Amino acid sequence: METSGTWDSHAEWTEDEWAWFDMGPFDGKIPGLVRRIRRILDVSQRGLAAILDVSQSVVARWETGRVSPKVSVLHRLLELAGLKAVIHDEDGAEVGAMRDDGARDRRGRRFPAHVDLTVLGWWFPPGSELTPGYFAAIRRARAERDPRIRYYTSAWRRAIERQLFGTPDDHPALHQLAAEADHLDDLRAEGRARAHQRYAA
Repeated sequence: METSGTWDSHAEWTEDEWAWFDMGPFDGKIPGLVRRIRRILDVSQRGLAAILDVSQSVVARWETGRVSPKVSVLHRLLELAGLKAVIHDEDGAEVGAMRDDGARDRRGRRFPAHVDLTVLGWWFPPGSELTPGYFAAIRRARAERDPRIRYYTSAWRRAIERQLFGTPDDHPALHQLAAEADHLDDLRAEGRARAHQRYAA
């Protein structure tokens, strides 16, 4: 593209290159990391660009800090160099991704990442507590390992629960939640047995 007799070097950019340009630079040492990866791979800017199917000018802009690669591209760069990214919190503790086998709702969807899951027992259809089918639903849910799960979307309710019980590190897997429902069954059975003993005495 030419305007007022000047040449615009951005005119030949692809849509992905514009996306990288618009994203802007990250804080940190991304430029030095890109150069380190090129050194490990023993390739020029043009050689790395060919591997990633981008232009040499994109790699140059990464290395000068004008723009930064997408996370997916950065992950690919690390894989190419045989490196692994490790994330630490401000205290230096390693922070991992949330588990992939975390419990899902009855439609197979993940629960919201920011909420904490609490087991109330076994699942039953809402409003069925006083119907003849209630206990049959409980037995079926127990057999299918289908716990009843509650969570709060309200920030202040979560804050109260976390002050009382702490903040869970992750969402449990479904089998862990089902084990918690089994534990609640045991506690309720013990409570009924103690009540029966008191009345019998």
